[in-house]
Amino acid sequence: MSNLAVPSTPRSRTSHAVPVTPAGAPNTARIARSGMVQASPHYQTTRRHSLYGTEDRVIIDPGSRVWKVGFSGEGRPRDVFFVSPLWGLQRAPDLFQREEEDRLLAAQLQTHLRAVFHDSLLTDPKSRKVIVIEHPLLPVYVKETIAKILFENLQVPSISFASSHLLALLSAGRITGLVLDCGELESTALPIYSSRPLFHQLRTTPLAGARLTSHLRALLLLFGTYLPPPTSLSAAVNMPASSRSTRVPLEVLSDGVLEEIKTRCSFVGEAMDTALDSSVMSPMGEDPMDVDLLPSDSAPSESDFSRVSADRDSNAGPTSSDFSVVSRSQVLPGRPSTGEHQLQALADLYLRHSTATDLHLKVTPPVSQQTGTGHGTLIVPGWIRERGSEVLFEGGDVDESSVAETILDCLLKTPVDLRRTLATSILVTGGTAMLPGFIPRLHTELIQAIITSPSASARPPVSRGRPRPPAYDRYAVLRPLVPYFAILNNPSPTHPSGARGSNNAGKAPAFTPATMAWVGGSLAGVLKTGGVEVAREKWDEAGGHPGPEDSTEESDVVVRSTNVIPDWTRTPLPMGAPPANLPPPQMLEAAPLAVVGA
Repeated sequence: MSNLAVPSTPRSRTSHAVPVTPAGAPNTARIARSGMVQASPHYQTTRRHSLYGTEDRVIIDPGSRVWKVGFSGEGRPRDVFFVSPLWGLQRAPDLFQREEEDRLLAAQLQTHLRAVFHDSLLTDPKSRKVIVIEHPLLPVYVKETIAKILFENLQVPSISFASSHLLALLSAGRITGLVLDCGELESTALPIYSSRPLFHQLRTTPLAGARLTSHLRALLLLFGTYLPPPTSLSAAVNMPASSRSTRVPLEVLSDGVLEEIKTRCSFVGEAMDTALDSSVMSPMGEDPMDVDLLPSDSAPSESDFSRVSADRDSNAGPTSSDFSVVSRSQVLPGRPSTGEHQLQALADLYLRHSTATDLHLKVTPPVSQQTGTGHGTLIVPGWIRERGSEVLFEGGDVDESSVAETILDCLLKTPVDLRRTLATSILVTGGTAMLPGFIPRLHTELIQAIITSPSASARPPVSRGRPRPPAYDRYAVLRPLVPYFAILNNPSPTHPSGARGSNNAGKAPAFTPATMAWVGGSLAGVLKTGGVEVAREKWDEAGGHPGPEDSTEESDVVVRSTNVIPDWTRTPLPMGAPPANLPPPQMLEAAPLAVVGA
């Protein structure tokens, strides 16, 4: 036994190793005496402790669908979680319903904010300053509710509200640029010059993640296929799948299934050269000019599908097609055959320009079909995966511009001497922008929207004997800026030789678009430049909370508590500007008695 050699294990070898401090490394004892303690083995950062608590601030990015929370000085959030839709683009018109919505919002926000500190971050809120990343169009009552919960319930020392667009630009190492935030509710373009957001040049469109979700639901209801679970094992072997295929039940397309299809299965295809196919625009041989003049006879666009998906008729009889069935509620009223032909022509067009394969997803069957064996199968056509996102790039509507038109309209509103600088520094953020191929497609749409001249059919008709006026070229003044357009976080910049924008395209750090605002907030927390800081003492002095709920009159306490929260829509007028409620001086001199009587 004594002659046998016992092999040494890796544990025994490393146990005799003597750690050697490299030259120039700081002494651990000196770090311990100075109060620098390592934060976590997963995050190679340090925490600076002060007399009143740690100096690392809590960064909260409260989105309408996804929240991202963590500590300042770190490169990624500690926790990212989904929440139920807390607020939307509209509020209830009735006063009692609005009060009920506000109470429900306060209860949900309190639950989520307490979970941030006690479950996600495991820290004491009384010793942590908070930076809240706000959207420029975030409702004021939401900000006041967040501040009230953080101050009165969690008792945080202070709160700072910082613009998400500015922080996203800060994470890219820039102080000037045009930021497009494509989130859940809306896509917003905001120009920023020398760290100053130009809020009055802000442009927005509702084409964002929520519209994409509803659009995918409508396309799957129209052209998707569903295979219910077989009733027995023998039926699963003997009965072919084609005989079991049915229309997609609405109960199958839950929020979780649609979110998985959108985030894991969908992508953005390249721009199609034949987007204005004659079979789609005028399938019955109609004149394109007649289609423009008669909106009731025009072909339905992709956004029309998403609007009618919620109120589809479940009792309509199915009609077979190449992909699935077309609900009769989706067809244009009065023209069932023509509407079905237009929908099928649009599907055929996308199918010709798509190379993606179909996917089979296992989904939970409806309650009426849960007596079978196993799960149901949802067949997602490949062209829906690739062309479902076309709704984001479909423009032309005044109220619903495409994401590319939103950027161009924002450039038109900015001063002329800033357009070239902003065009060379475009930054795209938001969760919807994480679709593969979204940013390169956006750059292509920007160039095509500028260089494409308006067609002759877009000219207004005139009487005989008078020349037709020239077509209105909306982006003609931006045409000289085509060589300068560049997206900072473009993963695959394709600029021609000699293009001026090639110096900035793709030069931003490789942060995901969804976390760029949070990373900028983390950097601002370290630099202590997180915006206007509201201390808890200032909140308490201003009243902090509104009066009793049964009071209908606006008291001084409500006004003072509202003025504590910074809001760019209520900024004071510049020095020397006349008040808005007084008439001009010439009117005062002309009719002084009328003004006094009023």
